[in-house]
Amino acid sequence: MQNIWMIIVFLSAGIIGFWCMKKIDSLFEKNQEKYLREWETEDMLAEESETESRSREKGWAERSISLYHEKKVKQEQKYYMLSDWVKTVVVATVTTVLSFLFEELGIRQSNIVTVYILGVLVTAAITASRIYSLTLSVFSVLIFNFLFTAPKYTLKAYDTGYFITFGIMFLSALITSSLTVKLKNNAREAAQTAFRTQILFDMNQLLQQERDKKDILEVTAMQLIKLLNRNIVVYEVEKASLSAPHVYYCGEEEEQESYTTEEERQACLWVMKNNRHAGATTKMFPNAKCLYLAVRVNNMVYGVIGIALGNSPMDTFEKSIVLSILGECALALENEQSIREKEEAAVMAQNEQLRANLLRAISHDLRTPLTVISGNASNLLSNEDKFDKETKLRLYGDIYDDSMWLINLVENLLSVTRIEDGRLNLKMSVELIDEVTAESIRHLPRKSAEYQIHLKKNDEFLMAKMDVRLILQVIINLIDNALKYTPAGSVIEVASQKKENMVEVSVSDNGPGISAEAKEHIFEMFYTGTHKIVDSRRSLGLGLSLCRSIIEAHEGSIRVEDNHPHGCIFTFTLPAEEVHLNE
Repeated sequence: MQNIWMIIVFLSAGIIGFWCMKKIDSLFEKNQEKYLREWETEDMLAEESETESRSREKGWAERSISLYHEKKVKQEQKYYMLSDWVKTVVVATVTTVLSFLFEELGIRQSNIVTVYILGVLVTAAITASRIYSLTLSVFSVLIFNFLFTAPKYTLKAYDTGYFITFGIMFLSALITSSLTVKLKNNAREAAQTAFRTQILFDMNQLLQQERDKKDILEVTAMQLIKLLNRNIVVYEVEKASLSAPHVYYCGEEEEQESYTTEEERQACLWVMKNNRHAGATTKMFPNAKCLYLAVRVNNMVYGVIGIALGNSPMDTFEKSIVLSILGECALALENEQSIREKEEAAVMAQNEQLRANLLRAISHDLRTPLTVISGNASNLLSNEDKFDKETKLRLYGDIYDDSMWLINLVENLLSVTRIEDGRLNLKMSVELIDEVTAESIRHLPRKSAEYQIHLKKNDEFLMAKMDVRLILQVIINLIDNALKYTPAGSVIEVASQKKENMVEVSVSDNGPGISAEAKEHIFEMFYTGTHKIVDSRRSLGLGLSLCRSIIEAHEGSIRVEDNHPHGCIFTFTLPAEEVHLNE
């Protein structure tokens, strides 16, 4: 009769225990189903772009991903592993030995019961499934009844109160193990959340370093490979059309054609047009090898990512991280597009400003000398017999100076146009620097006679490889700049020297000099400074900008410095050429 009651108590306790476990399992499954529903809805695709927290250690993500894969493999193994059964048997043996020890010490049986409950708790903590703690709960009651209750070494119990003790012992052990398993699940979810946060933070850090759309998508693909250990296919979306696919392999490269078939491309097109996922594990194009997801912000699709699934679909946690990574990628692509559009708008605005400045400057600079030329020519035509020889020569000289200035202006404009269009063809030859500087002085306007222009020749034979026509233009522009911004009588010196493997050519003056603010912009196109120009009609501001472009095309550099006690020095460099004399 007692055995029958014991069986009834065990059956009742087992039913209650299984009911409790079932409720806990159902809660856990509902939590998983919630994530699955979020995966299936399109709202999750649009909203998974929240800002993630910060990390401390660089490279943590790679190690975390490796650990994640190891844990994932362990979790995918069968629960009923031999090692966990061995752990359960060891715990049962240890608790039984401790119970015998406590009995010898005269400790009451109620305290021995807690030892077995502790054993169940330990089992729940160190094993992978609750089946082990449940099994130990049942056997703990049986062992306690068999070894420690009268009559010993039987499953009978003289005292009917033991049945209540057995039931409470079983339920306590069962509930304790269930709570322990629940805590383990919560800890695992917290670890997954931290892992997800770290992955997204590192992803964000990597994306911030990239400025090109292709590089951003490549970083995203590599992060997905590290996380999922799967092949990734990337399609860029540009002007509502798909680019050629880029396949990134997690291991050995396979045939790319298997990921670029017409069915795969049609799935990508459907994703791009409908802004929803398609491909493997979905109702749209279920036979595709990859699951295709849109990289998007709201309704703007920037690309399509394909994840090769094979025979192993992603779990809920992986899907959640993938969506978050794609959200970060979409935000980075949105920022990249915004920056690119702003830069293009700025370039267009700058070009418009340059065009307006050029037209305004040309109209001003052409009108004044042309007016002088036409006026002097008209006076000579109508009043030639009334002018003396000296007046005629002065008028002829003015016409010549203005026409030469116009020729120089046109040369500068043509050179600027060639440089801007990339059509500046250098006709390189090795030239003697002193000869080039001397030739440039012979091409100066008549106004240079009002200045003290000195040519400082070098004792060495300095040779440099150059396009002599363009370098002459540079030196003439630099001297002409000094003529414009210094008063008559100023000293202008042209000198050259060798410094390491470069030849330096300098044009210095003792005029008023250039302010620090003007030095920052002196080589910009159309910049004329804040000083009053000596000859205000010649103020186009192309000369120094053109000089910089020509010198940089020669792989040299140009700079401006102060000339103490006053004035300025313009210096440009050219690669030096060695002179070999045959004895």
